[in-house]
Amino acid sequence: MLIPLKTIPAWAMLSLIGNGILTLVIILLLLRGQSFSDTSQAQAQTSEENQVGAAVQTQQTNEVQPNSTNSSFQPQYRLTYEDSVEQLKEKALLAAHNRPDRLTILAGDSLSLWFPPELLPPDRTWLNQGISGETSAGLLRRLKVFDLTQPETVFIMIGINDLLRGIDDQTVLANWQEIIRDVQWVHPSAQVVVQSILPHSDQNASWEGRDRLLKIPNRRIRRLNRELEAIAIANGAYFLDLHPLFTDQKGNLRQELSTDGLHLNDRGYLVWSTGLQFFSHKILDSP
Repeated sequence: MLIPLKTIPAWAMLSLIGNGILTLVIILLLLRGQSFSDTSQAQAQTSEENQVGAAVQTQQTNEVQPNSTNSSFQPQYRLTYEDSVEQLKEKALLAAHNRPDRLTILAGDSLSLWFPPELLPPDRTWLNQGISGETSAGLLRRLKVFDLTQPETVFIMIGINDLLRGIDDQTVLANWQEIIRDVQWVHPSAQVVVQSILPHSDQNASWEGRDRLLKIPNRRIRRLNRELEAIAIANGAYFLDLHPLFTDQKGNLRQELSTDGLHLNDRGYLVWSTGLQFFSHKILDSP
C-alpha cells in the first residue's frame, strides 16, 4: 500500500526523517564499538536514582508495578495466558487510580514483556502490557484492559507470533489497523506509535522453534513492515522503524543483540531503548 508523497502530513514526514536519522545514529554506535554494557549500567543507575519509594505513589518510577516486591515482568511467562491478562489488568487499574505523570504503555508480546525495567527511558512512567506468545488478535481483544488509564503515549509491537502460527499478512495488517483505531478511539489524546516487527537470525537462530522460524523469510518481515508504516500514516499514528537497527549485512537479526536468534539480550534492549529515547525527544516531544 503506497501513499502519494503529497498526502503525507508534515508530522508524518518528520517521523520518516527521524527514523532515518535514528538508524544512522545506532549504526554509528555499533560500528564504533560503543560499550553497551557501560551505557546500560549508567542507565540503570539513573533509573534507580529516579525510583524513590513505591512506583506509582511517588510518580518517579520507571515502571508501574502491582503490590509486589518481585520484578513485574519476571513471573508473567510462568503464568497461563488468562492469569497474565489478569495481572496486567491489576497493573493497569493501579495506573488508572494513581494517574502517574507521562504514563507510557508498552504493549506487545514477549519482546515487550521482557524489556528490562532499568533500561526503559527514565523520563517516563512505564506500564508494561506485554504477554509471551501474544498475537495481533489477542492484543486486539485485550486492549480494554487498560481502557481506564490515561496514557500520554502507547508504543505497540506485535506480529511475529502471528507469522510463527501461519497467519497470513493481510489478517495481521487488518488486526493492526483495528488496534490503532481502537487505541485512538479510547485514548484520543494519546500518541500511538507503531513499532516495526524485528527480524530473526535465520540460520544462526537457536530458538526452540527454529524450524518454524526458518519458514518466515526476513524479506517477508521487511515487506510487512512497509505495509505497517503505510497503515500507521494513513491512520494518523506514528511509525518507529526499529528493524534496520537490529539487522546485519544480510538483513538478519544481529547475533550480538540476541539470546537465541529471536529474543533480545541486554545489548539488544539497549538499542531498542536508545531508539525509544531518540524518537521521543526528536519526534514525539518536538514542538
